[in-house]
Amino acid sequence: MPKFAANLSTMFNELPFLDRFAAAAAAGFHGVEFLFPYDYPAEQLKARLQQHQLQLVLFNTAPGNVAAGEWGVVAIPGREEDARRDIDQALEYAIALNCPQVHVMAATLPPGADREAYCQTFIANMRYASDRFAVHGIRLLIEALNPGTKPGYLYASQYQTLEMVKRIDRDNVFTQLDLFHAQLVDGNLSHLIRDYAGCYQHIQIASAPHRHEPDEGEINYPWLFNLLDEIGYSGWIGCEYFPRAATTDGLQWFNAFR
Repeated sequence: MPKFAANLSTMFNELPFLDRFAAAAAAGFHGVEFLFPYDYPAEQLKARLQQHQLQLVLFNTAPGNVAAGEWGVVAIPGREEDARRDIDQALEYAIALNCPQVHVMAATLPPGADREAYCQTFIANMRYASDRFAVHGIRLLIEALNPGTKPGYLYASQYQTLEMVKRIDRDNVFTQLDLFHAQLVDGNLSHLIRDYAGCYQHIQIASAPHRHEPDEGEINYPWLFNLLDEIGYSGWIGCEYFPRAATTDGLQWFNAFR
């Protein structure tokens, strides 16, 4: 049976962030993920996780200057010092919060940028991150983002991230298979799930095309959940969707998995 983690950055937004841990536990989740922990001391977050017996399964490296259009700095040439600062900060939080994996945000490319220069910078910084995280047994993930949601991101297709993992060439670096993004760019989700099993270490879900609960739209999630059981996927499935209304009102799909 799949293991679902509530994404506290997108779900339970009717509550202050620190109150979402209790809400997720009350709704029947045993795992949580979120975008960024850095606005809070690690000890404060650790206390919430322990209080509600929740496992933190994923968070991201820092996004950079979002107001200026950044979405990660790890791939930006000339920003290596910032990138490694963000990597080191994420490692500190991952250790403190007993989180088994971290998604490393690459960067958005400005028009006309040399994509290969960004790729080379990302590879070098990811190798630095891999060496730092491997000592603690923590995995690193990279994720393709569809261009409608995040224009100009370093990679939009699952096949680009799969190729990037090969180029990074480190044992603790994997892809993060977000089925919402994958459907909008690549399609053929059953092929991605079945034929690339082992390449991805975390899955995220949302309906397509509107990114709501996984009980509407063009993706047949019950079928995919059965497929994941069939292939023996044992990782977490992050619920990175935006509820149509109050979060608990839309959790009927989750009843069978509580």
